Amino acid sequence: MEEIVLETKDAVDWSYRSEGVVNLVLAYTGSSPTFLGKVMRTKKMRNTGNENGDRSGNGLTTQEKLIWGDIKDLVSCQNKEIAEYLFVKHVMKPLLGHKYVNAGIPLPVEKEFLESVKTIVTSQRHSWRANAASVDTNRSFALLLDDLTIFSHGQIEDHKPCLTVEIKPKCGFLSSSSFIAGENVIKKSISRFEMYQVLKLRENQISQISEYNPLDLFSGSKDRIHKAIKALYSTPQNSLQVFLNGSLVFGGFRGGICKTTPKLELAFEHKLKDFFKTEDDSGVRANTFIELVTETVYASGALDQLLDVQKLDKYNIEGAIHAYYDLVDKPCKACQELESSKLSNQFGSMHSIPQDEKVNILKDFLISSTATDCSVMISFRPIETGLSKSSSHGNIHLESTKQEFEYKVHFIDLDMRPLKRMEAYHESDKKITKTYLEMLKKKKGDQPRRF
Repeated sequence: MEEIVLETKDAVDWSYRSEGVVNLVLAYTGSSPTFLGKVMRTKKMRNTGNENGDRSGNGLTTQEKLIWGDIKDLVSCQNKEIAEYLFVKHVMKPLLGHKYVNAGIPLPVEKEFLESVKTIVTSQRHSWRANAASVDTNRSFALLLDDLTIFSHGQIEDHKPCLTVEIKPKCGFLSSSSFIAGENVIKKSISRFEMYQVLKLRENQISQISEYNPLDLFSGSKDRIHKAIKALYSTPQNSLQVFLNGSLVFGGFRGGICKTTPKLELAFEHKLKDFFKTEDDSGVRANTFIELVTETVYASGALDQLLDVQKLDKYNIEGAIHAYYDLVDKPCKACQELESSKLSNQFGSMHSIPQDEKVNILKDFLISSTATDCSVMISFRPIETGLSKSSSHGNIHLESTKQEFEYKVHFIDLDMRPLKRMEAYHESDKKITKTYLEMLKKKKGDQPRRF
């Protein structure tokens, strides 16, 4: 693509699609062949202050250059947006598989373009989101990506509908690290997602506990995958959203649906009436949707790849935090907290290993963190039975509706994790575990005594 710089006049061709904590996604609505079938991802900034704004950009810290030292382009890069693009291209794409990752194209943007976009999308966003953060107008690049909610180049090919499900799968394994303290051994038997639900409920971030368990989704068992998808549908929270031809028809991250009510299910059923060939309207299409997603997750094997990358973290944050303090040359706060612990000698051995081993521990932890917090997008479109099939897409036969579907799977939100976040990860982990253990203790205390 020849270099194009987006200017103020171009802003009217972009509309709000979705957003997460850090990024805002815009869909292209204009007619330029260059941008048809594309979305643009741009950074957000909290309204409380300019955390990252710097149009000249900043590269990696000295310690981060040690961690990513084998990737010359990344280490020498002096712009944050370009560095994040290079991270996805050179680190996550080879690990997760080229067919599952689209690194995108960095696109220069003028400040005035971002200011116009900010004005246009404000009315299209949830008010609580707009109050919390806005478009970071100090960025010099945005990221141009394929619109994964469609199959063809900006159009619905032959008027065939395209259904897309976006899932935040979270951590799919239990750590067996010997660095997990004895009082935190619960982490070896209960998923982090399940424990975090208790904290979210206590802090009123959710109104009820999710039925979803990531260990089911990553199990490789079709029955357990079905259980996981059904749970995501029943209690989506911020873990599931569904698009039909690019428009959101179910769910919504960060302030999504805590529980799927009969009214919401009826509305979703109606949206699916032209996608699934079913005779009965009473909940059948939703069940068919769950079946289709289950069959595809099971058949594609994409989550196996994601799980392998998540499992790069072999030390857990309780071990990796010690390597972090050594690398940044700070007194180890974690050790100070563990002075009276029996594990202090074990952590002492962590501090005595060579620096290159500490660098690798941190590198694997940060990559694993990216893989744990990413989303997976699966898009479907019906195809005629017996017709030639695309070699670039997978195919699923749904026996219940006697339909054939073409599908594609992609991982998104593969942002590089800043090294400085290690302390926040450690504090969060302690808080999540402590809250869960307090809940268990209270539950045990509430049980009636037997005489």
